[in-house]
Amino acid sequence: MEKEVIGSPLPPPPPIIPPNVKPEKLNPPKYSIISRRGSSSTGRHVSLLANHFKVSVKYPDEMFYQYSVSISSEDNRAVESKGIGRKVVEKLYQTYSSELGEKKFAYDGDKSLYTVGPLPQNKLQFRVVLEESFAKRGSPTHYGSPGEVRKRSKRSFQSRTFVVEISYAVKIPLKSISLALRGVEAEKAQDALRVLDIILRHQAANRGCLLVRQSFFHDDSRNLTNVGGGVTGCRGFHASFRPTHGGLSLNMGIIPLGCSFASMSCLYCHLLSCPFVSLSAATIICADVSTTMILTPGPVIDFLLANQNARDPRNIDWRKAKRMLKNMRIKTRHNNREFKIIGLSEKPCNQQFFPLKVRNSNGGKDGETLEITVYEYFTKHRNVELRYSAYMPCLDVGKPKRPSYLPLELCSLVSLQRYTKALSSLQRASLVEKSRQKPQERMRAVTDAVTNYRYDDDPLLAACGISIEKQLTKVDGRVLQAPMLKVGNNEDCVPRNGRWNFNNKHLFTPVEIKEWAVVNFSARCDTSYLSQELIACGRKKGIHIERPLTLTEEDQQYRRSGPIARVDKMFELIKSKLAKQPQFILCVLPERKNSDIYGPWKRRCLSDFGIATQCISPSKISDQYLTNVLLKINSKLGGTNSLLAIEHSSRIPLIKDTPTMILGMDVSHGSPGRSDVPSIAAVVGSRSWPLISRYRAAVRTQPAKVDMIECLYKPSERGGDDGIMRELLMDFYQTSNGRKPEQIIVFRDGVSESQFNQVLNNELDQMLKAYQHLGAAKDPKFTMIVAQKNHHTKLFQSDAPENVPPGTIVDTNVVHPRNYDFYLCAQAGAIGTSRPTHYHVLIDEIGFPPDNLQNLIHSLSYVYQRSTSAISIVSPICYAHLAATQMGQFIKFEDVSETSSAQTAGRSAVPELPRLHKYVAGSMFFC
Repeated sequence: MEKEVIGSPLPPPPPIIPPNVKPEKLNPPKYSIISRRGSSSTGRHVSLLANHFKVSVKYPDEMFYQYSVSISSEDNRAVESKGIGRKVVEKLYQTYSSELGEKKFAYDGDKSLYTVGPLPQNKLQFRVVLEESFAKRGSPTHYGSPGEVRKRSKRSFQSRTFVVEISYAVKIPLKSISLALRGVEAEKAQDALRVLDIILRHQAANRGCLLVRQSFFHDDSRNLTNVGGGVTGCRGFHASFRPTHGGLSLNMGIIPLGCSFASMSCLYCHLLSCPFVSLSAATIICADVSTTMILTPGPVIDFLLANQNARDPRNIDWRKAKRMLKNMRIKTRHNNREFKIIGLSEKPCNQQFFPLKVRNSNGGKDGETLEITVYEYFTKHRNVELRYSAYMPCLDVGKPKRPSYLPLELCSLVSLQRYTKALSSLQRASLVEKSRQKPQERMRAVTDAVTNYRYDDDPLLAACGISIEKQLTKVDGRVLQAPMLKVGNNEDCVPRNGRWNFNNKHLFTPVEIKEWAVVNFSARCDTSYLSQELIACGRKKGIHIERPLTLTEEDQQYRRSGPIARVDKMFELIKSKLAKQPQFILCVLPERKNSDIYGPWKRRCLSDFGIATQCISPSKISDQYLTNVLLKINSKLGGTNSLLAIEHSSRIPLIKDTPTMILGMDVSHGSPGRSDVPSIAAVVGSRSWPLISRYRAAVRTQPAKVDMIECLYKPSERGGDDGIMRELLMDFYQTSNGRKPEQIIVFRDGVSESQFNQVLNNELDQMLKAYQHLGAAKDPKFTMIVAQKNHHTKLFQSDAPENVPPGTIVDTNVVHPRNYDFYLCAQAGAIGTSRPTHYHVLIDEIGFPPDNLQNLIHSLSYVYQRSTSAISIVSPICYAHLAATQMGQFIKFEDVSETSSAQTAGRSAVPELPRLHKYVAGSMFFC
């Protein structure tokens, strides 16, 4: 092949000064992230292993060179597809390696590539030809004469030419990582770390892996788990370098996509363990295994049968199939070519005509054009046997205005295609069951991966002199003592292995339920028996429950109505039976999960009428089940199930003498691809100081996919404030004997390290303005802590096969070299491998000693009123997530998506949530 390269040596460019200088460089922010303060010592010492692998760097003075890559077709149209980009760049190296000085590089699949040391020239241009082979006798888009298509198939080539420009951009010193590891602020450190990560991704791409952010997946049968419905769980590995106290880190671990641990929708993340759920001296790689969902490769018809749970093709819903198949990639059996599905034909294969141009008898191109069916073309002109396609639609793999049809049975799904739609409850259950991996299995998987992937042999890492040890890193940990609890009758309750129970015990402050009702949307539940058992169980726990005022069954004629109509009819029935509004309603739903009645029911109860309600759908009524239900009911009605002993006696350090408010903050987003669904921001605030177990929630909507909470302070045109903080500050004042909070501890969930400064200088600024708006003479002191579950660090006992004990904390070696962070595994891991929570202390104006702060955070995992287990993250964050999720159900988002398109884009298009009724606004309705 003729090679074409255009280039000329250029002098080194002047230092790059970005035109868009960050505002904080000109105006320093008010708050900055604090450094680690002192060391901690409380707790029993324990020897641990972490999935981090030490790395030494022989040539720390090496320099990464970043080059901008521009790929365009011959008609000067830019190529945006990452798949095409990687193929073009791979072909470029094969063709022009000598012009590149035989220098290896890492390509990010988009606009940049990186080398160790410079390329021969600063600006280069190449012409790259990609050749795609295909069968010469055509498909419905490649027509020939009937005589011609009966000949033996020959291979031909279709060429596409691309122009690739490579331009020098910037130098990135590897030494900057070494400076960052010593605690020095090095501007280029994050850039250098990113280059190392791109090297790992480039290596994975060359192995044919599916890349998902920093994770990569290979279709090895040992990594595949069928979860039904044509979906397969594919276990892979996450890999990323991270700076730590002992070096750098690269992370890998089982994280099924079905469990959204980032949003913590799975209780396993809280109550048990999530089953998916130095340069000059030593760098560290932290590795962890992860799982994504892929389409089960194989015949398309098999996928459709599995996806729709259909017995045979006659039962397939083709409308549903069309939506499901769009944009999937398939490979054909008859000519081994790959296509992307854009839709289905309107008619079956034996009725779908297309124009076939037939050459004349002399082989000329001016022959006639025949109308022929797809079925006839393949069976008669291509001699392809079709067994069952005649009466099924064809796959359309052409373009919107130029369809190209293929019989369905000739097509198979290409391997490693991501499945990003929501999993069904059965698929999630299957995934949980099959994804569990004990600590010892996970340790083996991680160490085997580091050995098998042979990172030391990568040419770019080798050029830096990087060598990686193959053993897990030893870590010194501590096990904090579980806090003592107080239950009813002033009894002490000592948690064992992160758990306790209410057997033969009363709740700390049980409520009395006099006027309540039961409504039943389920035909299979005996509400008379249910109410009797609930009353009996409540008596054992100290809750006095009268007989329900009414047991209301749904009229059968309304069961086929829409959810809103069913809820409205039920309330009409209740009103006809009761003279006044009940104190509480127990609602039996027809489905255990994802019932479409749940949202309308909650909205009517909490927003329209102000009635506390508990929804259940029992498959089996047991004492344990009813106890769990009563814990929620008691909390919603103002009772307290248990308290920390030091909370009961007002002995919490630095909180007992100074009015202190604790906040939990979270933002819940809609499902991927739903830009019409607003994000839900929720903040819970503690009340009745000096207690830290009771909370009130304030929830607002904001633009879709916005992570920062925008409505903490929301001044109105009339000079008022309708923000979240005002609501919570007023509640604290009213429930704390007229005391304003002088200290505010903020726990923030759902943000990455790159967003820490935004949290400090956006959200914290709003909180301060809201406090000042109320006329306070003195600003409060803030301590702000970010809690992360979305990470891949795992901790293992070095001398035992079980999970680390609850209360395990690590604040050395694998933590940040400068910032104030630590890992805490508060929960007991009964299944799978425990995932610690990563806490980052951003600011601490209150001045907690490290031991006091860690013990407070550990204790806040024990005040979750819904359970009798320590949870994996502080309760205020859990409550914020529950509040956001529950109130998000208030909006009928299908209506929003239809109307929002008619509105102008922007804040005015965000629908507001209905406010809670005054009777329940201060309750823990989210429990």
